[in-house]
Amino acid sequence: MELPEIERVLGKGHPGFRARQIYDALYRQKVSGVEEITNLPKAVRQELASQYRPGVPPAAACWTSTDGTRRYLLTLDDGRTVETVFMPEETRDTLCISSQVGCPVNCRFCLTALMGLERNLTAGEIVGQVLFLLREHGLNAASDEARSRVNIVMMGMGEPLLNLPSVLKATRLLADPAGMGISPRRITISTSGITPKIAELGREPVRPKLAISLNASSEEQRRELMPITRKYHLRDLLDACRAYPLRPWERLTFEYVLLGGVNDSAADASRVVRLLAHLKAKVNLIALNPGPGIPYQTPDPARVHAFQAIVRRAMPCFIRKPRGRDIFAACGQLKRMEEGPPAVTASASVRASSECSTNPTTVVGFPAR
Repeated sequence: MELPEIERVLGKGHPGFRARQIYDALYRQKVSGVEEITNLPKAVRQELASQYRPGVPPAAACWTSTDGTRRYLLTLDDGRTVETVFMPEETRDTLCISSQVGCPVNCRFCLTALMGLERNLTAGEIVGQVLFLLREHGLNAASDEARSRVNIVMMGMGEPLLNLPSVLKATRLLADPAGMGISPRRITISTSGITPKIAELGREPVRPKLAISLNASSEEQRRELMPITRKYHLRDLLDACRAYPLRPWERLTFEYVLLGGVNDSAADASRVVRLLAHLKAKVNLIALNPGPGIPYQTPDPARVHAFQAIVRRAMPCFIRKPRGRDIFAACGQLKRMEEGPPAVTASASVRASSECSTNPTTVVGFPAR
């Protein structure tokens, strides 16, 4: 809930500061429940507890990669499950969160696409994933200290722009200096290219950074790999990107999943350079993370580096290091898989819900209503 919603819940019989006390406790202090908001009168705590159940989705299971990445399966109030991923690094920690249960965009190289769409997540369920990971790993997301920095990427399950109202509300809650205080510079959403929604996102005063999942160097190639292109054409997508109102510090990010022998040639790289000409942009290259039912192969590292060498002559281009591939936690692998690939499962570990957290039913915030 945002502050005005908490004010409406309390009604006019409470002083104006009461809602701010609750908001501060839930999002800045990250309390475990209403009973911990000790600056509230006992009667108020009891009244709230009888009508509302603050909480984040509890963990049903979690998997730990050999590289330290953790994939969590979280249970929602209706019994559905969603996945979120914690990726620790030396200079920052990255939280990869979901915006939908499943995904309606049928990208041919993505395991999540095989699930289809079950439903949108509420803003509370999106924020709840972040609160769960912050508490689970003892993180302070608002810290500016180098080692304590937390980045949030909405690159888990789902197409964020097809759940834009909840994504925007979640972003406001995450970025509010009076609450969680996470800079919008450290929040990114990734879209397959829902062209009308890109313009809508650009009109919002508080919004995350934007990443575009490109993955092809031509309209024909993209239609084959990403059928959504038949509705939202590549030309129109690039026009929307050129019109997007970048903030002074901002670049567009274009993500490109490299598929061996399909879209990873030198000619593809040159076409990508031409497509993105005159855009203030950078490119992240992702060698395919494989999975059952995906009819493509991971390219040879030499082809990945050759592709990068061509693109970075024109713009910043980086190779994204795969994280959690051995537990199906890497980009494009989230599909509620219960084990990792057979060749590496023995090196990873899985924990039941009772081992995922010191308190897997921890409650930390009002769900959106």
